[in-house]
Order: sequence, then C-alpha cells, then structure tokens
Amino acid sequence: MMITVPGGHVTLSDRRTERSWTVEVAPYLLSAHPLTRAGYAQVTTTRPDGGQGGGRLPAHSVSWWDAVRYCNALSRQEGLTPAYRLPHTAESADTKDGGDGGDGEGAHIIWDRDADGYRLPTEAEWEHACRAGTTGPRYGPLDDIAWHRGNSGERIHEVGGRRPNPWGLYDMLGNVWEWCWDFYDPEVYGSYRVLRGGGWFDEHWSCRASVRRRSHPTLRIEDVGLRLARSPRP
Repeated sequence: MMITVPGGHVTLSDRRTERSWTVEVAPYLLSAHPLTRAGYAQVTTTRPDGGQGGGRLPAHSVSWWDAVRYCNALSRQEGLTPAYRLPHTAESADTKDGGDGGDGEGAHIIWDRDADGYRLPTEAEWEHACRAGTTGPRYGPLDDIAWHRGNSGERIHEVGGRRPNPWGLYDMLGNVWEWCWDFYDPEVYGSYRVLRGGGWFDEHWSCRASVRRRSHPTLRIEDVGLRLARSPRP
C-alpha cells in the first residue's frame, strides 16, 4: 500500500560536518512499510537475502544497484514508466540474476523525474515522511515504534509489527536501514549513497529521524533494505 505524503519542507543535518540545510518537498507516494520478501519475489527469481523466512519479513541484503533495478522491473511489470535510465551493462544484469550490474563507481544513472514508475525516496523525502509533522528525534517512544538492538532479540522482524507514525508509515525507524537516492558526500566519499532509519541491530541513538549512514552502492548486508516511492501522476 502506498501512502500519499503531503508536501512541505524539512531541515536535514549532518553531525560529521555540523552542517544543516532546508529542502522543499513536493507531494509524493511512499510505501507504508519496507519492501517485503514476498514483494521482492513478485519481480525476482533470486533474492539477495537467500529467501529464508516469512514473506512479510523485509527484503534485506539488497544493494543500492539491486534496489534501482528492482524499481525499474516492478514499474515495467505494472505498465509504468521506469524512473531510472541505467547503463546497458547495469540494466542487463537485472534483479533476476542477482548481479551487481554497473561498477558502482563510474556507471552513470539518470533519474527521470517525470516518470510515474517506482523509485527510491530522496533523503529529504525520507526524513520528511519519517517525521510526519513531529519535531523530536522520533515520532514516538522507541520501543513502541521500532525494532532495535534493545528489543529485537538481535533478529529481523515482520513489517508492521510496531506502531506507525502519524501518517500511517510503519518501520520508518528500526528493523532495516533504507536506501535513499542521494549521494552522501561525493567530494569526500565518491559514489557512496545515503541510508536512513536504523536497523534491528542498532543501538537506540542510531534510530532517530536525523541519523545519516553511508555505504557503497554495491553493499549487501542483512540490516539494509528499501522502501518504494513514486511521484504522483500529473
């Protein structure tokens, strides 16, 4: 289920550089919960996470490249215009074979912002949706809203098991980190992309609306997944 997220503005911050910046956000659609294993299986035949466990567990061990190829494949399956234009080498190594696609460094990808297909949220869209009009570090008491190291039993959990935020979005904090479209800091970290939200193995201080993590776009690890976004049709 996709939730309509209203437009607005959000102020992002980075503790490493002590920098903050405000971004205007247009209305968009965002999945009510992270992509599940069942959802991933509708498009793929080989899942990076090995496919162990129930279908409502988050799809994890998904690289950024896996995520953008999944978005394009799902868009085509539903008759939507793919949001991403990938190099031939990256597009041909589709999600069905589990390959890495492009080199993760210099491969060029273009986001068609007029496309109505599935995509990753921008970092600003992610934080705007996570906060859902709240102003604190979290949209509720941590144990009520998130699976983290203190309550997860050090394992992943089915989506939707904690209380949603005021806009009806589940697991925005905890359970799995979620890829965003944005580069983290290309001048310092090159092709590294942004991850948001914290995961089931993270301490409480990592499960906050403002926390930023970075990783190489080919990374696959058991506490990283994705959440689908879409731009509304004109």
